[in-house]
Amino acid sequence: MPLAILILLALLLLFVVVLLAKTVRIVPQARAGVVERFGKYLKTLPAGLNIVVPFVDKVRYVIDLREQVVSFPPQPVITEDNLVVSIDTVIWFQVTDPIAATYEIANYIQAVEQLTMTTLRNIVGGMDLEQTLTSREEINTGLRGVLDEATGKWGIRVNRVEIKGIDPPPSIKDAMEKQMRADRDKRASILTAEGQRQSSILTAEGNKQSAILNAEGDRESQILRAQADRESSILRAQGEGQAIQTVFQAIHDGNPDQSLLAYQYLQMMPKIAEGGANKLWIVPSEIGKALEGLGSTMTDLAGIPQHSSGSKTRVDMGSTERAALGGSGALADSELKKANAAVEAAIAEAAQAANPRAAVRPETTDPSIDPGEVPPAPPEEPPTS
Repeated sequence: MPLAILILLALLLLFVVVLLAKTVRIVPQARAGVVERFGKYLKTLPAGLNIVVPFVDKVRYVIDLREQVVSFPPQPVITEDNLVVSIDTVIWFQVTDPIAATYEIANYIQAVEQLTMTTLRNIVGGMDLEQTLTSREEINTGLRGVLDEATGKWGIRVNRVEIKGIDPPPSIKDAMEKQMRADRDKRASILTAEGQRQSSILTAEGNKQSAILNAEGDRESQILRAQADRESSILRAQGEGQAIQTVFQAIHDGNPDQSLLAYQYLQMMPKIAEGGANKLWIVPSEIGKALEGLGSTMTDLAGIPQHSSGSKTRVDMGSTERAALGGSGALADSELKKANAAVEAAIAEAAQAANPRAAVRPETTDPSIDPGEVPPAPPEEPPTS
């Protein structure tokens, strides 16, 4: 008897435990439990501890209310230009109505996948390959609008749709790579040509500037060289004029006679003999007598007296200092006129000394230069034999 009581108590205790397990239901956070009574929807259990009628109420489904991410495998899609591309998508959705998600659709994930594929074919079917590859945002927006509208009655809200990959056929990939390579080669050739063009332009501009600078340098060099030649010629002419004045001043100061000229002639004879063309010399037999009368016969020049006589007049040669140059490298006009007048006066004096009968007097335009008075020539003496 006690054993039967113990068995009965044990069975009673087991029944109480099972009864409590059927009565108390704990629903996790962000989930909802759908309760059916005798196969019919009764209520939705919220998260936490819930009490149901045991053996009468049954929690049929526990729906996850969190946002879920589903990635669908690649699906073949035909574009408008009859090319098959593989597109795989990713969808973010959330169950907003557990009752509709349980009783309106048998498998809402499979339904969303099939709806995504059909909608994707409709959208991509109206685009060519290039537009498909470059219009991902447009495809995502259109796909999300259709899915959100269709899944609303299922108690599902589609939050976001993304195209994960679009894979064209291998032949199209090769063609696209060739096209991309050709386009890059074209852009590289264009950039190279533009670089060469810019280089040629800069080189031409540099050569132009160099030619201009060289021409300007040559012009300035020629101008300076011409100015230097002009100043050198002017100074050389002034020096020659002063040399002539000095020589003729010495002649006037020394009063030369026939003996001096004979002496100069004898000094010039060795220099004449030094010439390479002088191969033959004729010496007179009466060389002594010739040399004795050399001063009176051979050098009896017209206008040169045998013995100097007459008054000595010193010719004023003017200033022997170097004339000051002007601002541009030229002598002053007044100094140049004086130098020219002095040269003309010296030449006139020499001509008068050589031919006293002509009695040529220098004509000067500058009154500051005094050509001097030329002494009258003595009467000519007959030559001695």
